[in-house]
Amino acid sequence: MKKTTATFRWTLFSLFAMLACIAQRADAQTEAQEPDSQRRPTVSATDERFWLENMALWHRYSTNEIGQVTGKTPGEVRVLLRQYNLSEAAQAHPRPSDRLALMPYPGGRHPRRGFLDGAIDPQRETKFSVFTPWSTRSYIVADVPEAIFSNLGLIYLAHTHIPTIWDEKGIKLPTQEWQRFSNGVLTSQRKLPNGIRWDVIVEPRSDHVRMQLALLNGTQEPLTGLRVQHCLMLAYAPEFDFESNDNKIFRGDYALVHNLDRTRWLITSWKPLGRAWGNPPVPCVHADPIMPDCPASSTTRTQGWLSFYEGKEWEAELDRIERLQWWEKSLESPGPVADQ
Repeated sequence: MKKTTATFRWTLFSLFAMLACIAQRADAQTEAQEPDSQRRPTVSATDERFWLENMALWHRYSTNEIGQVTGKTPGEVRVLLRQYNLSEAAQAHPRPSDRLALMPYPGGRHPRRGFLDGAIDPQRETKFSVFTPWSTRSYIVADVPEAIFSNLGLIYLAHTHIPTIWDEKGIKLPTQEWQRFSNGVLTSQRKLPNGIRWDVIVEPRSDHVRMQLALLNGTQEPLTGLRVQHCLMLAYAPEFDFESNDNKIFRGDYALVHNLDRTRWLITSWKPLGRAWGNPPVPCVHADPIMPDCPASSTTRTQGWLSFYEGKEWEAELDRIERLQWWEKSLESPGPVADQ
């Protein structure tokens, strides 16, 4: 009987050991398959602390997720979190008092919940998170821009799905990062091989976020048919995270998402608007602009809005926002660059 019990225990031990080995191999394969563009080693101690705080305190990444982004082991990540005093779960959430909370999205963790085959290897340099004013854990991930179409074809896509004109030529665009400013503003600039360049400014304010995309036509021919997709992904905002368009309203130039009892709202717009729509499997919401035609050596712009609203008078809130005529004023380059 003792021999049988010992054999049974040894069999269980062997089985658990084998399962652990399989799990370790699976983890290793997953890590090995992580796209290089998702690994972003930091360039300085200041930069390292910023991204660790971003991931650990703001986005609440696990040590494994942080390791996938930084290229470090979970053990190394834990040491760094202690070193920078970022390992205490009870530490106060670092919220600004004068503006909506906004941070660059760290990447690594997929910003979508579904339709992942439509967004392979998402690039983090176009994505930022806007945190809801009622929760330290709830945020939406904005992709600005997600895609740009023109008479030349698809000239940019912030992930792998359908080929761009550069994919067809075998040209790989370099990875980039947001430029961060001390007042919370984010900017980015991308110059394409044919001379087209665009600049994005994202400016958090007390009750909304203003966005701008300016496109410079550096080619010798006019750019026409300029359509832009800007995606707001809802997977990490539980009050909005429904795989349905039943919680979305499209009214005029605005797209709105609401919670179950219609007391909390996400409101967005881009002007001039081309199409407002939602994609339930992601889930996400869009207010995608059509940019004016752009002659050679000229610049064309589109202006964006994002805000949250608590209450049931959403139509009155839309009227209030529209009366601001926020799209009439272009955004200016921000002030001093934050330490990076």
